Amino acid sequence: MAASPRELTQNPLKKIWMPCKNGHPERHISQRRVCMTNCPTLIVTVGLPARGKTYISKKLTRYLNWIGVPTKEFNVGQYRRRCVKIYKSFEFFSPDNEEGLKIRKQCASTALNDVQQYLSSEGGQVAVFDATNTTRERRNVIIKFADQNGYKVFFVESICEDPDVINANIVQVKLGSPDYADCNTDEAVEDFMKRIKCYENSYETLDEVLDKDLSYIKVMDVGQRYLVNRVMDHIQSRIVYYLMNIHITPRSIYLCRHGESDLNIKGKIGGDSGLSERGKKFARHLGDFIHEQNIKDLKVWTSQMKRTIQTAEALGVPYEQWKALNEIDAGVCEEMSYEEIQEHYPLEFALRDQDKYRYRYPKGESYEDLVQRLEPVIMELERQENVLVICHQAVMRCLLAYFLDKSAEELPYLKCPLHTVLKLTPVAYGCKVESISLKVEAVNTHRERPENVDISRNPEEALLTVPAHQ
Repeated sequence: MAASPRELTQNPLKKIWMPCKNGHPERHISQRRVCMTNCPTLIVTVGLPARGKTYISKKLTRYLNWIGVPTKEFNVGQYRRRCVKIYKSFEFFSPDNEEGLKIRKQCASTALNDVQQYLSSEGGQVAVFDATNTTRERRNVIIKFADQNGYKVFFVESICEDPDVINANIVQVKLGSPDYADCNTDEAVEDFMKRIKCYENSYETLDEVLDKDLSYIKVMDVGQRYLVNRVMDHIQSRIVYYLMNIHITPRSIYLCRHGESDLNIKGKIGGDSGLSERGKKFARHLGDFIHEQNIKDLKVWTSQMKRTIQTAEALGVPYEQWKALNEIDAGVCEEMSYEEIQEHYPLEFALRDQDKYRYRYPKGESYEDLVQRLEPVIMELERQENVLVICHQAVMRCLLAYFLDKSAEELPYLKCPLHTVLKLTPVAYGCKVESISLKVEAVNTHRERPENVDISRNPEEALLTVPAHQ
């Protein structure tokens, strides 16, 4: 006999329909993460030192966390530095150094124990095991560990023979390592080159025949070529897609909002209004600023909304419109002020303050939705070189959170003032940020996180952090 269908209730935060549990709406559903993996995934780097493994690990971890897949990186080098406080020389990595070998194995084992804790007990979905893993024996140990714990394994091998790239990596990254804190540059480079030699003789690359049953991607010469084998699921395909889009060419990404709009002045959210007089002045100043920078092959992107297009028109250069860059959809609250939302939808106003990232406007979007919508923009930004993105407050917060590795809790409160350009320059393992005010007055649209988020709060408390407007 078929079971009778359960009653449904709508989760007030995300506006999604869920079955009632024992006739009562299920509580705390807002905190439950959507699982994008049917079982935990262990990403394992492979490659000689100075081949960009840690660069790949950090970028991949940042990307997966941004799209909502809880991911953590486990760098075995850091475990080794905690274990051996003082680094002496490359001889620690010599295959003949039994004590060094024993310590390195112990560090790898400790890191794998932490991986197990993260994936099996702490709710992690992906762990990135960042080490050389250059021998088939070491990789088999990791595969056995994953099998015992029910994890899928995906190998990422970075192969590079270009001496210029290797030397640049050594100078940019390795010389800043604690290992070489007391060395001069020449001594450090010489020692590190000898460290690489320690691995070369025993290095066994992933083989198309011997390793045909493994899931992996080989990234050759920093993305000039790729070899992909046995992609097993959605998360592995996302990893491959991402790794095939990133590059290391020096460039800058400029982010700014449109000029001040008529609705900004009135303190209303959303809508599709044009620029105010001050907004038009900012657009002209932005044009002057961009021309002064003399940026090579600059691409300009806007949303499909009037205020970003008007801003771009003042630049006098070609630009590309992206629907994905449109402002967050406020649904029934479009073109309302915060005061009006509090008056007409006080419950919605409080729910949004309780969890601004996951809250979805009725018939609209959440920041979580916006991140998913912006993924193709991030992919294209990774592929491009110099780009100016003229967008909106919520959109700029999402893009900024990706580049600066901000959490879902921090993201909706990032400050992105009007009439200010943020210049992002990717560096070794992160991003340098310069904030450039173009000195054109504008209304403040940033609402700080309120302290009282209870649904029973009075209107005065609810509106305490609303910025001043007309």
